[in-house]
Amino acid sequence: MTKLSVNINKLATLRNSRGGNNPDLIQSALDIERFGADGITVHPRPDERHIRYADVYQLKEKISTEFNIEGNPREQKFVELVLAVKPAQVTLVPDTTGQLTSDHGWDTLAHAGYLKDTVALFQAAGIRVSIFVDPVPGMIEGAAATGTNRIELYTEGYARLFAAGRAAEAVAPYAAAARLAKSAGLGLNAGHDLDRFNLAYLKQHLPQLDEVSIGHALICDAIYLGLENTVQLYKRQLQEI
Repeated sequence: MTKLSVNINKLATLRNSRGGNNPDLIQSALDIERFGADGITVHPRPDERHIRYADVYQLKEKISTEFNIEGNPREQKFVELVLAVKPAQVTLVPDTTGQLTSDHGWDTLAHAGYLKDTVALFQAAGIRVSIFVDPVPGMIEGAAATGTNRIELYTEGYARLFAAGRAAEAVAPYAAAARLAKSAGLGLNAGHDLDRFNLAYLKQHLPQLDEVSIGHALICDAIYLGLENTVQLYKRQLQEI
């Protein structure tokens, strides 16, 4: 079964826009779990414009599902946070400082030595590691060589072509990437721009998927459909056909 991890960054953005604690981020995460999500994802950034470092510690204490922390390990504060909190999973993302949102995967060949050392550091602390990559065979093979547990396929390209009515073309490189990842012994995650329209098709063609991480689209849908209904709707898109 493919797990749904809900990224709650957008709820933190809404909270921070007015100060105070509305919406209550911790209670929202607990409710998302209660509504059926399999995990909670956060992506703290150095400016704390959405998730604050203090949020991460509180979430670790309160949530009972799988906790996934995304971020750039070149930021020492991020590394220290992850080692202190010890989530179930850390996802390594090559963001630059001030980046609006993630927009590319790692060059796992150019950064092979660094990634291998970073993977080993987190694994030594008992944390499963996933590396954010594009659906490119060389990048997946490079990721496997680092010793990582999983990769997360960056799915913006899939979502863009799917929305343009080119579904088969959109999914083809991801299906090939999924097969390669599994043959290399890697677990498989996916995320970025996945929504209630394109998720089921991706799942149908990537049966190897272990987990998807979805935030922006899910929170936007919740404005119209309600949070409980939306979480369950997304879960249904991941059901086996």
